[in-house]
Amino acid sequence: MKIDFDGIQAFVTVAELGAFNKAADKLNITQAALTRRIQKLESYLALKLIDRTTRHMELTLVGKEFLPKARTLVHEMAHAFTQLRDISNTSKGNFTLACVPTMATYILPELIRQYAIKHSGNRIKLIDANAYEVRAALLSHQAEVGVSVQGHQHHDLEETVLFEDPLMFYCRKSHPMSQRKTVDWSDMNQPDLIVVSNFMATRIHMDYQLAKKGISLQGSYEVQHHATAINLVAAGVGCAILPSTTCGDSDRPDVVRIPLTSPVVKRKVVMIKKRGTSLSPAAQAFWNILKSTPISALNSSAIVKRRKK
Repeated sequence: MKIDFDGIQAFVTVAELGAFNKAADKLNITQAALTRRIQKLESYLALKLIDRTTRHMELTLVGKEFLPKARTLVHEMAHAFTQLRDISNTSKGNFTLACVPTMATYILPELIRQYAIKHSGNRIKLIDANAYEVRAALLSHQAEVGVSVQGHQHHDLEETVLFEDPLMFYCRKSHPMSQRKTVDWSDMNQPDLIVVSNFMATRIHMDYQLAKKGISLQGSYEVQHHATAINLVAAGVGCAILPSTTCGDSDRPDVVRIPLTSPVVKRKVVMIKKRGTSLSPAAQAFWNILKSTPISALNSSAIVKRRKK
């Protein structure tokens, strides 16, 4: 059933003001247009709602019975539109964010803190997942915004590079290489080397970049998650190759991270959304923060300093 809201609004306005000219002025339309709206509504209902002469108008019995229901409908619709307008103007609402774990534990907290200050009361549901699962969540509409590692681009997803995240060598302070300023990939044949699974986006990107230089890397330990690797390093099990965002310089007092060179390998961190779809106001507000915040300033030890303030 098609609801003639314009006709119902015109009827309620005429009934409340008692005159067509006053109702037309309030609705900012001509009296002729107002009359057409009333006539169209009456034609659709096949009922007469208003009796009108050149000098007088009054509601019919049917019109009087219909008025309370029509008034409620108009008021509820006006209230709903006001709420929607407020949501648009203030970016109120909830949204779901899908994110790879390293960003969820290191970079995102500062961004979410900024978002919470600007949009208090909004609720974020966070899905921490691997790069493939982040994209799957966006494609299946389980999430509106994603933060992931650049990989194979899907034609239905729009990706924007946030920053480049170099891979680094992590070891305990007691490790023989801990005092070095930089280390080369040729130094990575360590007997206690920990690497992430070759199913992870970081490992795939690393192997691809190293293969171009004729470098092949094997680890004594293989794990699924960066957090597991850094925990093993901290426990003294071994050393690891991980993104710089895995932890800050002072997050693990007994762990040091050293730049890897020859070559420098960087993964690209991207923000993702579904192509051709509009984000909700709440999600758009977070997207804007992602775009406008200098993420490189949050990278490395800068974010740790901010946490201490």
